[in-house]
Amino acid sequence: MAAPTTLGQLVESGWTSRSVRDEMRDNLIAALKEDRRVFSSVRGYDDTVIPELENAVLAGHHVVLLGERGQAKTRLIRALVGLLDEQVPAVDGCPINDDPLNPHCAACRRRKAELGDELPVLWLQRDDRYGEKLATPDVSMADLVGEIDPIRVAEGRHLSDEEVLHFGLIPRSNRGIFAINELPDLAEKVQVGLFNVMEERDLQFKGYKLRLPMDVVIVATANPEDYTSRGRIVTPLKDRFNARVRTHYPRTVEVEIEILELEVSLAPRGGREIRVPPFVRDIVATLSREARAAEELNQSSGVSVRVTIDNFETLIANSEKRAIRQGDNEIVPRLSDFHSVFASMAGKLEFEYGVEGDIESRVIERLLNRATKAVFDQHFEIADLQEVVEYVREGWGISVSDSMASEDYLDGVATVPGLRKAIESLGTFETPGLMAAAAEFVLEGLHLHELLGRKREGGRLSFSA
Repeated sequence: MAAPTTLGQLVESGWTSRSVRDEMRDNLIAALKEDRRVFSSVRGYDDTVIPELENAVLAGHHVVLLGERGQAKTRLIRALVGLLDEQVPAVDGCPINDDPLNPHCAACRRRKAELGDELPVLWLQRDDRYGEKLATPDVSMADLVGEIDPIRVAEGRHLSDEEVLHFGLIPRSNRGIFAINELPDLAEKVQVGLFNVMEERDLQFKGYKLRLPMDVVIVATANPEDYTSRGRIVTPLKDRFNARVRTHYPRTVEVEIEILELEVSLAPRGGREIRVPPFVRDIVATLSREARAAEELNQSSGVSVRVTIDNFETLIANSEKRAIRQGDNEIVPRLSDFHSVFASMAGKLEFEYGVEGDIESRVIERLLNRATKAVFDQHFEIADLQEVVEYVREGWGISVSDSMASEDYLDGVATVPGLRKAIESLGTFETPGLMAAAAEFVLEGLHLHELLGRKREGGRLSFSA
């Protein structure tokens, strides 16, 4: 059947109004019964954050998500939109999405009295019922709540007429969800203006005698440092958030890798397959975890998961560039490509002592060395690689670089005693690109165990006794 387009048709259809909270609660209950994931785009929170968010929805609470940058706070909030009905009716032309059965704004009440059952109805989609604002110190009450529109006054309306009001973002999100990112960055007087919306569920306009009922769920994000008693959020506003949910970074390498696989496409590029050896992916994930534990870095700022994603994408880009130049038919990141992540990583880290330049690069290299060594130790016993060590100690140097064609590694793999056996222990690495990556991994691991010397010049690595 066609959706009702007038109030009369809507009444005849038997449609009944529900509050946003009841709507989200009912849809979450249905998802739980069907064992359907509501937050399917988020990983690592199944046993921590998501159960607390589900409790907040079932309880009909306003929620603040506390966490450092890059912990999927905004993504979690946007996923809540999936708990809204696919579509709901509203008065056509109403800026605050009034319910046709029970309109609140003056214009809709007047139109309903004039038109009766012919009051036009439109159907709002889920995304139409979501509003979002990044909090900054210059955000005003007019932005969020509204203000008197001087143009409407100039047109002849009296100041006592409710229709002179221009509604802000919150009333325009009526019958939906409104999100405020970085809540503590709002000026205190604006934070105070949210009190009524969240507790009494209405809007009050400064200097104007009007209380307008609002049906909106407020969800916000904040940095934990700003949410303390010494932070920049007023205490009464904290009291009005019914639930405070703490987010966190991935707690295992496996979860970090799962996020990588979700976020980064490995579809062929230019007819070339992208093949990422598991140990390269593990090093990328472990590098971020090493950074989150590093004393040299300001941990209150955090090390975003975006660092992991950007590093991975940069590695693939560097290896794609090599494949294009050398005519390789596959794109395979390897250890000599890791110099490229310095650019994607450095700008996202905050150092404790304000270091920069060469010192900054040395810190990142130390973190990379720790990550590589940790992954190497998961795959090899040093005793099994003595043939490779002895070969180099006999005076045979080995040089590799991120500009060498993968085919150029095959002779070395066949020549260096024990190297082919070490590569085979990592898995089935039969293509030139995969063998080149595995060979570099073995040599770099031996260097990190101080069994081989190594000189790095950009993407060139030279191993010697």
